[in-house]
Amino acid sequence: MDMVRSILSTSKLPKALWVDALKTVVYILNRVPTKAVPKTPFELFKGWKSSLQHIRVWGCPFEVTSEQPVEQQIPQEEVVPTLRRSTRTKRPAISSDYHVYLQDSNHDQGADNDPISFSQAINSKESELWYNAMKEEMDSMSSNKVWDLVQLPSGFKPIGCKWVFKTKRDSSGNIERYKARLVAKEFTQREGIDYTDTYSPVSKKDSLHIILALVAHFDLELHQMDVKTAFRNGELEEEVYMKQPEGFPSSLGEQLVCKLQKSIYGLKQASRQWYFKFHDVISSFGFVENVMDQCIYQKVSGSKICFLVLYVDDILLATNDKGILQQVKQFLSTHFEMKDMGDASYVIGIKIHRDRHQGVLGLSQDCTPTVAPIVKGDMFSMNQCPKNNLEKEQMKNIPYTSVVGSLMYVQVCTRPDIAFVVGMLGRYQSNPGLDHWRAAKKVLR
Repeated sequence: MDMVRSILSTSKLPKALWVDALKTVVYILNRVPTKAVPKTPFELFKGWKSSLQHIRVWGCPFEVTSEQPVEQQIPQEEVVPTLRRSTRTKRPAISSDYHVYLQDSNHDQGADNDPISFSQAINSKESELWYNAMKEEMDSMSSNKVWDLVQLPSGFKPIGCKWVFKTKRDSSGNIERYKARLVAKEFTQREGIDYTDTYSPVSKKDSLHIILALVAHFDLELHQMDVKTAFRNGELEEEVYMKQPEGFPSSLGEQLVCKLQKSIYGLKQASRQWYFKFHDVISSFGFVENVMDQCIYQKVSGSKICFLVLYVDDILLATNDKGILQQVKQFLSTHFEMKDMGDASYVIGIKIHRDRHQGVLGLSQDCTPTVAPIVKGDMFSMNQCPKNNLEKEQMKNIPYTSVVGSLMYVQVCTRPDIAFVVGMLGRYQSNPGLDHWRAAKKVLR
């Protein structure tokens, strides 16, 4: 439907033609590649590839001529109206001689200098804090009975594990705590042996926006809860063995390995197993999953209603009754190790600003506003891409792709106004130049 709305808006045709637009969208989607299968849906159904030469922009002008019918040139399934090609010279969407000059700056992306290895953590000035964080993680593994120490059975190969360190900050940028997480090295897992399926649903940002709009309109309660070590709640279906964590050898002997009883972070199937566990638990309490968007649940009891939004280990609860809110919180706390965050103010990197007296709820993400991320006339071109080895070496360690990905996330969540410039920057992810990087930093500011 997003495509339908897009082509209706672009073509300027009457909205009454939305059914025809929908048919066109379905027609196109059946003939283009998809990540789900190696071939197009049309090719899987028909057994032969579809031609795309006849496809034109939806809503473009055409006229009927007396030339040879198209039906004689292409298969019957591909018949579309007898169209005349334009003789005008096509101009590229992006000029090849336009250069953008931006003032460079040493903008700090705000990344912490977190340790990237166990040895780096214990040799840092915060070594005691990092060690305590690792000890807390190991205690959590033990209390949750995540693994048993056993001799490695014949025919099995243990997967590796590593420590991941992260300085957790609040919405104002202040340090909340030092966190260490033990994760499995998923690249050592073997499909069909250590894991099977890996996909897991995640709630859509559109659904989150709708729920928050309902919260503002009906003045609902909006609370947030965090599931501590969420992935460890998932039950493993496969037999998985892991090496002992670095820095914490067992007193029973270093030759033993960890036989995982529960899922841990880093396993390919971890997210999927956690979703199954949560779905079963929350469904037993009367919550019903939304048929259009998994991970969105609702519970209705008379005039009382409660919405639940699950985003991996973050939970938002929206309800018109404080009693049912407390019931849900108590239920979740009896099944999982939870942290009650109270009124929702910061979730998945998004600040929630609310003025209940004015009936206003706003979303924002950290940024320092600039006059404009791009001004009229600014364009990028292939001429700005690296042209020699020296220029390519300059860009080698610049996280351009990561930054553009972050901008895409911001665009979807709270900043649709930067969609155009992000789309422009996204065209050069395979071979960005310094001008593209400076432009990306300008958007970040």
